[in-house]
Amino acid sequence: MAGGGFAVDSPNNDFAGKITLSVIITCIVVASSGLIFGYDLGISGGVTTMVPFLKKFFPDILRKAASAEVNMYCVYDSQILTLFTSSLYLAGLVSSLVASKVTSAMGRRNTIILGGTIFLIGGGLNGGAENISMLILGRIMLGLGVGFTNQAAPLYLSEIAPPKWRGAFNTGFQFFISVGVLAAGCINFGTKDHTWGWRVSLGLAVVPAAVMTGGAFLVTDTPSSLVERGKIDQARKALVKARGSSIDVEPELEELIRMSQVAKSMQEEPFKTIFERRYRPHLVMAILIPFFQQLTGINIVAFYSPNLFQSVGFGHDAALLSTIILGVVNLISLLISTAIVDRFGRKFLFISGGLVMFVCQIAVSTELAVVTGVHGTKDVSKGNAILVLVLLCFYSGGFGWSWGPLTWLIPSEIFPLKIRTTGQSIAVAVQFITIFILSQTFLSMLCHFKFAAFLFYAGWIVIMTIFVIFFLPETKGIPLESMQTIWGKHWFWRRFVKEVHEENHP
Repeated sequence: MAGGGFAVDSPNNDFAGKITLSVIITCIVVASSGLIFGYDLGISGGVTTMVPFLKKFFPDILRKAASAEVNMYCVYDSQILTLFTSSLYLAGLVSSLVASKVTSAMGRRNTIILGGTIFLIGGGLNGGAENISMLILGRIMLGLGVGFTNQAAPLYLSEIAPPKWRGAFNTGFQFFISVGVLAAGCINFGTKDHTWGWRVSLGLAVVPAAVMTGGAFLVTDTPSSLVERGKIDQARKALVKARGSSIDVEPELEELIRMSQVAKSMQEEPFKTIFERRYRPHLVMAILIPFFQQLTGINIVAFYSPNLFQSVGFGHDAALLSTIILGVVNLISLLISTAIVDRFGRKFLFISGGLVMFVCQIAVSTELAVVTGVHGTKDVSKGNAILVLVLLCFYSGGFGWSWGPLTWLIPSEIFPLKIRTTGQSIAVAVQFITIFILSQTFLSMLCHFKFAAFLFYAGWIVIMTIFVIFFLPETKGIPLESMQTIWGKHWFWRRFVKEVHEENHP
């Protein structure tokens, strides 16, 4: 039964809707899929600083750290160690590409359940790992699971939410990613002193996976997905629950049916269709938005912040505590984003967040260059190490209200129904392959570039902010069914779409 809510008239005289108790609970359950991705982002960095873990799998790093002449930037430079982190994202790349057809055939909800089940297996393997092969295999299973959930969950949230608050509901996914990162940091801090602590940290990945998978069994699929699979009566019931029993859902249901019929009648292969000229702006956004997100450097900070803080002078405990502080800051900034994304719009958050991140990256690079020397061999005072932490907190905050949540929101809302799952798959795949490359190379890059590694990311932040200013149209409050119109009005993209909207106005 739908919960009580207040009526909302969406823009452009499209469909009315309510924020009902049912849609809130459903979105919380689905958004919790972000927990498993966030837990993965946060757990690996802390585990790789635990002495029992390194002693069992990477003893060479301990010997290197004990060297009196070691360059502070190069202590953790190990390709096998980075493979432990990055193998998950290579596996996620593979499953995210497969997930497009799976999500269309099985539905958004069932794809989330599939991903959670695979993730559970990976968490068990990691917790019980006895050698590097078992460790890497577990990470690969985790990656396969995350690839499915990262593809399906943002789609689900965008399709079920009322248009006026789609941004706020979709940021729930990034919110749970941040909760997962923070929880991982706290668990690492609590297990750091135990010989079996790393097993607990890695093995507890099964807890968020079980919560998310179990919760997914309790919700229905989105109306769009049900219509796409011919389940009209179920779609009607899902719409009533999502929009409120006092709202006439027939106009919205008829529009979904019409769009689905148009898509099926064209009998086009989605992966071919998405490369057509009229979908060029959509494709560019699906590729560049997640690509740029990773080039902010945020996940490198998430993966390796314990390594970084330990390198710049913090002790092991302080390094893990600093990671927790970063997680809290990111979570607070994300709540700010949730509150204002549908009021101020996507572009404002992108631009303001980019400005803050750019200033912080420049400042961190300058600070490290001054206090550690060109070769990174000078000792860092506690005060300077704290300053690096403060700067990275501001940086994490800037990301939390901009590129964090919006990277999941934009690709999930801009595509027409017939290529929506394909577009989201491409966006997730781009994100995973970029994470894989950056995470596999960062510790080596830090060793060779030293403080200039942060200048590398600062340069990219300038490029991506300029791209948003000139090429990203504002999408706040526009119903998914009317989204195609924004490209025809844009100064650059209109040359590709040329006011042709066949799928919406045949």
